[in-house]
Amino acid sequence: MAETLQVEIMSAEAMDAAAIALWRDWTTTNPALTSPYFRWDYTQIAARVCPGAAVAVFRRGGRIVGFFPHQKRGGSVQPLGAPMNDYHGVIAAEGETITLEQVAHLLHARRLNVPGWIGAAETGQARETVQVAMPDAGFDAWYAERRVTFGKYFKDKERARRSLEAELGPVRVERGLHDPALLDQLIDLKAAQYRRSGLHDIFACGWTRDLLHALMADPRPDFGASMAAMHAGDKLVAIEFSLHAGRHYHFWFPVYEPSLARCSPGILLSMDTMRLASAEGFRVFDFGFEGESYKKYFVNARQTVREAVVMRPGLTQALGDAAVGVLDKAGGRGEALRASLRRRWSTIEACEASPVGRLRGAAVAVRSAVSKAAARKKTARVAHV
Repeated sequence: MAETLQVEIMSAEAMDAAAIALWRDWTTTNPALTSPYFRWDYTQIAARVCPGAAVAVFRRGGRIVGFFPHQKRGGSVQPLGAPMNDYHGVIAAEGETITLEQVAHLLHARRLNVPGWIGAAETGQARETVQVAMPDAGFDAWYAERRVTFGKYFKDKERARRSLEAELGPVRVERGLHDPALLDQLIDLKAAQYRRSGLHDIFACGWTRDLLHALMADPRPDFGASMAAMHAGDKLVAIEFSLHAGRHYHFWFPVYEPSLARCSPGILLSMDTMRLASAEGFRVFDFGFEGESYKKYFVNARQTVREAVVMRPGLTQALGDAAVGVLDKAGGRGEALRASLRRRWSTIEACEASPVGRLRGAAVAVRSAVSKAAARKKTARVAHV
């Protein structure tokens, strides 16, 4: 008979050296756990900042068989650092299976929301994340293959670089930056972008900003967060915040000067960052979820994850469905839209640690959905005329 799976919930601070050693071993030997988000270092730093942080320690017969770092919002549970982390799952040895549904049951979660689950699950829908798997020969070999496969696209980017230099001056890129003022500048630009797009400003709650600062301020031998920046002449034209561990480099928060969009500074920065980082030994460059059109020209590898919400009947499910229902009525109908609205509500729920904050965020989302719906109707009427 299989041993019963049990769980103990504890703070990251309470983890002892033996448990941490297991965690570190599993994230370096289990090929499913190569993302920096699975490292003990990420959990240790994030747990100091994220409201409601905890670690689920799973045992069979007294032996530790897995960990799941998470945060609680009332009766809801999310992966630690949500809504910002792209990958999550149970940290365990290769071959050990602890399903998403088991995690939700053992955590007594009324609602467990996972946008990028890696591991066994019966719930939810598959999503694709995309990566560049750099050959051992490095950036030049990768770029030569891409330029043959997508010659028109990359010739256009070479022209964009020449245009940027002609307009503003020589282009230079720096990587491995840890300047707090530059990070604040990136966050402010990203927050403004969210507001312009009508999305929830994930940095308005405060702790998400603190998380990026905490990760960047604590570099470790095989783990860290840093920025890359591109200048053209004296002008800062693009910044990107990334997380990295082992040979895995995760592009996280990019921003660029909107007035220079025609010169593709964000894309040029990503290319130069890969060139510099690959020379340091990085071989997987993760672009997160597919979606933006430029990614198809870069990536040559994919990973399937699951987006799922595991819910128990009760108040949390009712409130979650009610919130999505209000947004749905405001913004229109359709499965794709409902999935988008559920993601929006999940973002609000994860960011805002208080009920008042979640209510405020939902109200802003409703106003945005109503405004977009009105604009679509106006455009449709004009087109019909």
